[in-house]
Amino acid sequence: MNGWRLTGLLSLLVGAMTLYFMARHGWDVDGVRLAIRATARTSLVLFALAFTAGAMVELMPSDATRWQRRNRRYLGVSFAASHFIHLGVIVTLAMMDPAVFWKLTTVMNILLAGTAYLFIAAMTATSFDRPAAWLGPRTWRLLHLIGGWYIWISFAIAVGKRVPVDRFYWPMAALVLAIAVLRLIAMFQRGRRRITISAPRVPA
Repeated sequence: MNGWRLTGLLSLLVGAMTLYFMARHGWDVDGVRLAIRATARTSLVLFALAFTAGAMVELMPSDATRWQRRNRRYLGVSFAASHFIHLGVIVTLAMMDPAVFWKLTTVMNILLAGTAYLFIAAMTATSFDRPAAWLGPRTWRLLHLIGGWYIWISFAIAVGKRVPVDRFYWPMAALVLAIAVLRLIAMFQRGRRRITISAPRVPA
């Protein structure tokens, strides 16, 4: 499974999972909150696959990691679909029970998350060839670098503050940490290679 078929399949699976969890509890607040937690996890996994694709194939080259890098764009768009479904379920909770919604969030959290969604929208739009060409390769790389790390920070904050009160967030915290470690190790190794290549050779 590759390309846009992969994106379509993953998006359909996340949508079906969301409807299942919401319907499982009779479309009440508990079901909506369960769907919020589930889509947060699918979003994190898909983000991890897209954000670490280059690092994984550099550090652990294999058929699996080459497939991951080849489908990085499609995994990224799948992450965007999952996270916008996540946003839709959050809005549903706010409409169903505003009191519960405001117990779970703050205005500052909304501003930080809103900025992340702006990055997600911009990065998704520029995942298509024509907008990417209009933006230019240098600006495209800058957008996706800054946007990717901002989204990582938003996950780190959202997961980190829940780890002390809910052990089910420990695996998510471990994944968030692993994402950063992989990216930083790959960046460090690329830097060392550039230094080695650019270093003048001393004649024997």
